[in-house]
Amino acid sequence: MHTFFNFVENKYMRKSTKILLIIFILVTIPSLVLGGSIISGIKATDTGFIFDFDAKGIIALILTLISVILGSILYTRFLMSLKLDKLLFFSSIPLIVIYGAIMFLLADLSNIDSNLAKSVRTLLNMSQDNAYNTILWAILVTIIFIVILSINYLIISKPVTKVERVVSRLGDGKVKEDNFAIGGGKQFKNIEHGLNKINNNYRESDNSLKTADLRKQKSLPKQMLRFFGRNAITELELGRTVKKKATLLYIKLENLSDSNTLEDNFTLFNSYLNVLSPIIRRSSGFIDRYVGSGLLAVFAKAEDAINCSLQLSRTIRITNKSDKNKILLDERISLLSSNVSFGLKDGKLPTIVSNDIEVLEKIDKIAKFMSVKMVFTKSVIDDLPIRYKLAYRYIGFLDIHEMREVMLFEDIDVYPKNIAEKLVKNKGLFERGVICYNNGKYQEALDYFRENLQRYPKDSAGYVYYNKTKEKLS
Repeated sequence: MHTFFNFVENKYMRKSTKILLIIFILVTIPSLVLGGSIISGIKATDTGFIFDFDAKGIIALILTLISVILGSILYTRFLMSLKLDKLLFFSSIPLIVIYGAIMFLLADLSNIDSNLAKSVRTLLNMSQDNAYNTILWAILVTIIFIVILSINYLIISKPVTKVERVVSRLGDGKVKEDNFAIGGGKQFKNIEHGLNKINNNYRESDNSLKTADLRKQKSLPKQMLRFFGRNAITELELGRTVKKKATLLYIKLENLSDSNTLEDNFTLFNSYLNVLSPIIRRSSGFIDRYVGSGLLAVFAKAEDAINCSLQLSRTIRITNKSDKNKILLDERISLLSSNVSFGLKDGKLPTIVSNDIEVLEKIDKIAKFMSVKMVFTKSVIDDLPIRYKLAYRYIGFLDIHEMREVMLFEDIDVYPKNIAEKLVKNKGLFERGVICYNNGKYQEALDYFRENLQRYPKDSAGYVYYNKTKEKLS
């Protein structure tokens, strides 16, 4: 009753509801007063009953009908103002009351001694001697009651299904509508309002992200966009990584003169980068970062990385020859193919966040120690097309950790033709020496390296291995 009084006393009640309530009261009172005229207008017969209303009965019938319609409208509005739990309860009360009254009348109809009761018993074929029909009518009324009650609950709970569907779509981000329509009572109107606010906030946030993403994409190199693809770029979030198969190129420039000032070295280095950067872009790569006197570039294909490396090396040789100041730079190039992890750091452009850079730095140290120009891993060879022609030789392996070793190879094509021919000619001797050295057969390794150096004394890697082998033997 407290819920009903809240409905009646609600100061925010619609004006139409207040008018309907006043009319309902004004109509219901006379309909109750004239209710006897309706009963007297229902006359019993031997086969049932007939309707014979006088003027007063017709007026009472009209008033009652209006009262029932107005009462139904008011009760529906009352139900729509309730929360789901109270809505289920109060919507069931009229059905339960009607069902209980009918069942009571069916059970007690045989004991009522009136002409109207006799006509009803005749119409329903019920008597004290025939209880079977009474049971059948009770079963039929119960089935109808259950069906109507189920439909009532189904209609009331329909907004819950809509809410579930809307929440699921919001969670998946598959929302196209500007506003949701849930329906149902006041509680669902509040939920509908809340979901629409969430949807609007989501749209505003999504639009701002798209705008920021568009700005970011405009600042991204075309090669980076092609490498990631638009979907991968938009999926990158702070603290989240995306793995992509890539070949990394790490080039280090050295021999910056100690006699130069820091500013002179910086200017010289930038002058070389201005020449190298366009070559990387034309080779379908992009620069991930600058590392000291070098840079790290990313390529989708291993052959593009190899071709770019050879072109970079040739360009540096040409630039060195054309340097009027005679300040020469020496390059070292390290290559690695791997499933590289990319991510965002501090909301900046996508960059490598995996330990592949550490591996490249170790490869660069080996290249520097052996005084070789260009070193790459076996993974690079595995990613090259079968028909790709490349001259290279095995120079050993890098022990990354206890469970992983990386085989390293020196690119021979990077050297001038006269040097490359000698390295290719002695490739078998050198590689057999490296294999013997790795297997601890130092005397055999020493013989191979000695013969290799006799044929080509300027083989820097062969010279390093020769001295290391002599150390092992001593």
